[in-house]
Amino acid sequence: MTLLGTALRGAAAGAIGTVAMDLLWYSRYRRGGGEDRFRDWEITRDVRDWEDAPAPGRMGRTIVEAVTGREVPVERAAALSNVMHWSYGVSWTAGYALLARRLGHRRRLWHGPAFGAAIWASDYVTLPAAGVYEPIWRYDAATLAKDLSAHLLFGAVADAALRLMPGD
Repeated sequence: MTLLGTALRGAAAGAIGTVAMDLLWYSRYRRGGGEDRFRDWEITRDVRDWEDAPAPGRMGRTIVEAVTGREVPVERAAALSNVMHWSYGVSWTAGYALLARRLGHRRRLWHGPAFGAAIWASDYVTLPAAGVYEPIWRYDAATLAKDLSAHLLFGAVADAALRLMPGD
C-alpha cells in the first residue's frame, strides 16, 4: 500500500474514532439532562460571539489569523468549528497510521489508548498556549478524567478501525 493509501486509511479510522468519542460525550450530555438529538448536538450551527465558539473553532481562528494575517469574521465560526473538530481527529490518525505502518506487527493493543492519551496531553499544552484552554492545573480531576477517558476511547477505536481495514 502507498503512503497516501495508508494516510487515507488513517483518516477514515480517525473519523470512526471521532464518532465514537462524540457518542460518548453525547451520552454524557443526555445523562446530564440534554435533550437535543445527536445531529443537532454534533453540528455547530450558530455562534454569535467568538467567546461562545467551541474550542476547535477558536483554535481554528487562531491558526487562520496567524497564517493569513486577517481576522476571521464570527459568521464563519460555526463552519470553522465543525471543520476543525473533524479534521483534528482525522489528521492525527492519518499520522498515527503512518507510524503504525513503520511498526508493522510490533504494534500492540495498548498503542491505541496511548495514542489517545498523547492527543489529550498535547491538547493541554497547545490549547492553553493558544489561549483556548486554561492551564491544566486549573481544571478539577473529574473534568480531566472525563476528557482523558474520551480520548482513550478515541485512540482505542481509531486503532481498532485501522486494524480492521484492509491493508493493515
